[in-house]
Amino acid sequence: MSPASQTAAPPDRRWIALAVLVAAQFMVVLDVAIVNVALPSIKTDLHFTQESLQWVITAYALMFGGVLLLGGRMADLLGRRRLFIAGVILFTASSLLAGFAWSEASLIAFRATQGLGGALLAPAALSILTTMFAEGRERNIALGVWGAVSGSGAAAGVLLGGLLTSSLNWSWIFFINVPVGAAVVAISPFLLRESRAGLAHRHFDVAGAASVTGGLMLLVYAMTRATEIGWGTTETIGLLAGSVALIVAFVVIELRSSAPLLPMRIFRLRTLTGANVTAFLLGTSVFSQFFLGTLYMQQVLHYSAIETGVAYLPLTLTIIVLASVSQNVVTRIGVRRVLPVGLAFAAGGLLLLTQLPADGHYFFDLFPAFLVSAVGLAFTFVPMTIAALMGVEAADAGVASGLLNTTQQIGGAIGLAAASTIATTFTTRYVDAHPGSSPLGAAALTHGFEITFYALTGLAALAAVLAWVLIESRPPAAVEEAQFDAVPIEEAA
Repeated sequence: MSPASQTAAPPDRRWIALAVLVAAQFMVVLDVAIVNVALPSIKTDLHFTQESLQWVITAYALMFGGVLLLGGRMADLLGRRRLFIAGVILFTASSLLAGFAWSEASLIAFRATQGLGGALLAPAALSILTTMFAEGRERNIALGVWGAVSGSGAAAGVLLGGLLTSSLNWSWIFFINVPVGAAVVAISPFLLRESRAGLAHRHFDVAGAASVTGGLMLLVYAMTRATEIGWGTTETIGLLAGSVALIVAFVVIELRSSAPLLPMRIFRLRTLTGANVTAFLLGTSVFSQFFLGTLYMQQVLHYSAIETGVAYLPLTLTIIVLASVSQNVVTRIGVRRVLPVGLAFAAGGLLLLTQLPADGHYFFDLFPAFLVSAVGLAFTFVPMTIAALMGVEAADAGVASGLLNTTQQIGGAIGLAAASTIATTFTTRYVDAHPGSSPLGAAALTHGFEITFYALTGLAALAAVLAWVLIESRPPAAVEEAQFDAVPIEEAA
């Protein structure tokens, strides 16, 4: 019996099941961006200070980025459907509570719980997809849908956040998750089969889990604090050193563990390694692109929340349309020929943004850059996800999914912190060099954004080169044989 017949659901149900998985993933991706637009309203209603407001974002990022890898391995060991449903329940319940938040502390606590729920459901959902569709054309189609959601979620979040905040109030950016989450929880037991890695052991790597979760959380926190207190302060250096120490300890623990949380053998797959390096660099550039683009439109062009969201609509729709084209092209000619080209387009979009003027116009300055970026992201997210799971054994589907999500999120956290620092630094230098100008003036802000976009362009271009060097068009024959000969029969519900 082939692995596909062992793990796949009936054909007429798999695509419906895919819709359920994608709906849950869309909630998570959307939630990263949707909150940004509502921050001014949240600050006023709940009496946040300017210093504490960033914790609405940071609390979510800490839990989400820190627990993803652990969540992926828990899915393999405890059951993918079980962890997926538990994550959706936690995410949905905390969204409801966040909408009813009555103080700074309550909202921050519920946002952290949201991040934890997202960290459990996201890798579980991707690993269910991986085991439900055999490697090849069908999986590529499914990952094309997944990539469309991942690539367009941030832009859709800005649009939806603006609409909900302006027409209702900020609480609805959280309430919107409740009916979606409830529907997913209700349908999942009937559509998704339970599966877990058929390992000879059920030991849990406690030391590895503690070290990597602590290290990643500390890293995200250090990045956030660095933008507030500076990169050269004793606190920032100490936090970064502590994070590095914990991550190094994690690697040592994993190399010695008989039941590692992250089996280092998966890095023998050159394509998986290349995909995760690419995901890290893409996270640093794309997260920052949306962040800086939003600031430019609102602070320089003085767009409202709704206008900012609508401005991203062409980018979102283009990604969704081209994602299906992307998976078809990958299926025909291979990841290695598509991913570097997609990254080159992403770099081209960023390069166009380096030319933004202080008196910019949407259709002349932003629209062309958004279209080029959309082409790049559509031909990047899909092949990158395919590559990150190419040749991975079924027993490692959860941890491979968690690893991909982790590299993207950590890259995004580092990118945002660095982008904020670069933009602020060069805005300040512009003011110093132009007496009478203001750090909140259009010219000074635009100068800081331009320099930052140059740095992001370099990162995207580097990602394109590394993708071409590291990624193979298909896994070696030995890896394919290992996948199909050694995959254990999964436990069906």
